[in-house]
Amino acid sequence: MLEWLKYINKELPEFWKTYLSKFDKKSNRYVVISTETSGTNPHKDVIFSISAFAVVDDSIYIGDSFEAILLQYIFLHDNQLSNEFIIESKMTKLGETEAIKAFIEFIGNSILVGHHIDHDVEMINAALEKLDCGRLKNEALDIDMMHLKLNDITDKQFTLDQLSEIYKIPNSERNSSINDAYKTALLFLKLKSRLGIK
Repeated sequence: MLEWLKYINKELPEFWKTYLSKFDKKSNRYVVISTETSGTNPHKDVIFSISAFAVVDDSIYIGDSFEAILLQYIFLHDNQLSNEFIIESKMTKLGETEAIKAFIEFIGNSILVGHHIDHDVEMINAALEKLDCGRLKNEALDIDMMHLKLNDITDKQFTLDQLSEIYKIPNSERNSSINDAYKTALLFLKLKSRLGIK
């Protein structure tokens, strides 16, 4: 009960109020996202990078994209991990707060798309919780679930590489959130067309 009461009179951050105000109408924009994280536990692990591409009218908009490395020095230090990945990357580097704010501004009320997207959404929700915000309100589509529905499969999950092979999407030699987001966007276009999603 007390946990619930502390949110009643809480002033929401301005970026979050702006985000919430965008849901009075439905979006025709999809945003395909991919995150790199330190693990799968939203309460112990952190996001290292977020990448995303907008998809509108069956086209991937390369110019309408998002890419950032989240500076997680405390996590890296506490877990004796190297920050080589962060230092060497040419991606935009932002603190977690700035990155999450920028990402929320980028997605707006778009429909989110990803591979096993529940994990991405939960990791982002955990980061939002630290900023005294609510949870993401966006609808979300999972390309693995779309593949299962299309092929009437109920007892299996597919990796991104397996789906890429099935739908003849070229695999990149380099694994990164931006490559995974682009590959996921290509898969989404194929699955969206076959399932008749507008």
